Amino acid sequence: MTNTMKAVLEGGPDDLPERIVSITTPGVDLKIPFRGGYEHFKATTRHQETDEGQFPVYEWWERTEVPG
Repeated sequence: MTNTMKAVLEGGPDDLPERIVSITTPGVDLKIPFRGGYEHFKATTRHQETDEGQFPVYEWWERTEVPG
C-alpha cells in the first residue's frame, strides 16, 4: 500500500532529526526548518519501502539561511 501523505528525505545534513516527514501536497518541493535556516528537498520519481510503508523519496538540493 502506498501512502503519499509522508515522504522519505534523502541527503542533506547527517543530523537532520526526521527522515520520514508528513507532506501536504505530493510532488511539491519541501522546505524543512533546521538550525536557523531551511533544508530544501525536491520530489523524485523514486519510492522507498520503510517500516511505516512505501513513500516517495525527496532529495536534498540546497540550504537557505534565515536572515537575522
